[in-house]
Amino acid sequence: MLASLSVKHFPRHYETIPNQSTLWRSWHKRFTSELRETIKTVARTILITAQNAGVEVPRAPERQLQRHDDRSEETELDHQTTLEEATKVTDHVSRVVFPAFSLDRGEGCEIHENAYWDLQTYLGLRERLAANEGARSFVYESTRDRTPLGHAHREHIRDLSIDQVREMYRQAITRLLNEVAETEQFFRAGIVAIDITETDPFTGDRTGHEDEIIGTKEKTDEYAYQWATVQLVGNAVPIVLDARPVRKGETRLEIVEDLLDSAEELVHVDNVLMDREFDSQHILEMISQRGLSYVVPKRMQTSEKAQTKRLLQRDQDRYETDRKLHLGKNEWHETTLIYRRKEDSEHDDHRQYSVFMTNCGSGHLTEYGYRWEIESGYRSIKRFMAATTSKNFGLRFFYFAFACLLYSIWRAVDLLVQIELTGEYEHSPIVTADNTLTLLKKETGIG
Repeated sequence: MLASLSVKHFPRHYETIPNQSTLWRSWHKRFTSELRETIKTVARTILITAQNAGVEVPRAPERQLQRHDDRSEETELDHQTTLEEATKVTDHVSRVVFPAFSLDRGEGCEIHENAYWDLQTYLGLRERLAANEGARSFVYESTRDRTPLGHAHREHIRDLSIDQVREMYRQAITRLLNEVAETEQFFRAGIVAIDITETDPFTGDRTGHEDEIIGTKEKTDEYAYQWATVQLVGNAVPIVLDARPVRKGETRLEIVEDLLDSAEELVHVDNVLMDREFDSQHILEMISQRGLSYVVPKRMQTSEKAQTKRLLQRDQDRYETDRKLHLGKNEWHETTLIYRRKEDSEHDDHRQYSVFMTNCGSGHLTEYGYRWEIESGYRSIKRFMAATTSKNFGLRFFYFAFACLLYSIWRAVDLLVQIELTGEYEHSPIVTADNTLTLLKKETGIG
């Protein structure tokens, strides 16, 4: 591997760790297939050994080694073909999407505006990379004559209001959807999931920022920034349609209404999936009034616990009943409660069951399984976020929104590449996130 990196003596004459671009070029352009397989085997062995010793590892390793047979050459060809197609698609998508973002810096600026988006993308390539450190590294990574300094990058982004960031994000997603909508495999209709995620707990002084650095979802004594999103799930490509911050005092009804307004402007929504923190009868009524269906788990109260006790006595796995939820002023929302026993539950009481509310019949209950995609998406999105200790709410939100955009671009690029190479779309990506971000960061047409 050192020889392929053109390193003759290590570490005496190799004073710095190879950067992301060097590793990426080496892996895809210099390393032979045999060397790549050797590196994968060594890495897998290290992960397995560490895991067996009780050491925390970044991901669970594959316990079975891949077979080495005549198909390896075909697999390698497919890998190279995928990479070449991803390069073309990423170049095209970046030209379409990034013009939706603007810093409104006026005329005569020496540094091209797209250099700021290049830098922001570069920050997403490495976890917890802050603007100052990233900007210093980016000078050597970029082919541009001038690149932004970290403090200048942050100052320009701070000048953007949250409303401006949201509007630019929606314009970018509209452009992205228009690209994938040209394929037969994408339809502007489907299931959306709404959820709220939070940053790592905030441990500093939040004086003056109490409306922005709010409590955690688990109702602990910790504080964190919170963001809400609406995302396509199910068989659709999982694009984040909109994102917004969550402030103290905002109701869940206001948040869901806002996100659904955005989603319905972009796609035809059929079904809405939400977590149990949204099990308000007023939210369910609002969704029904829009002519949409929903599936939402219900927090168990006394009556639900009593019902599960009866189900346990009868050894019954499933039960449905209609329920009227009081809206006030003699108004009611009609829903259906579905009790379902969990498989292999370790509990012997009401916790063996989950209770769901739906207005579309039990047949749609299986769709709730699609909601895990938004949790999976959040893990990638948070990895794409630049690190910061700033309490500037606009800067924090921009970092989250731009990470959502990078995630959506990755999934859209993967869909377009799959269709071009196979004519079909499988939900499991064949283009990696790292490949997509590296191609975006390289000057493949965004400036």
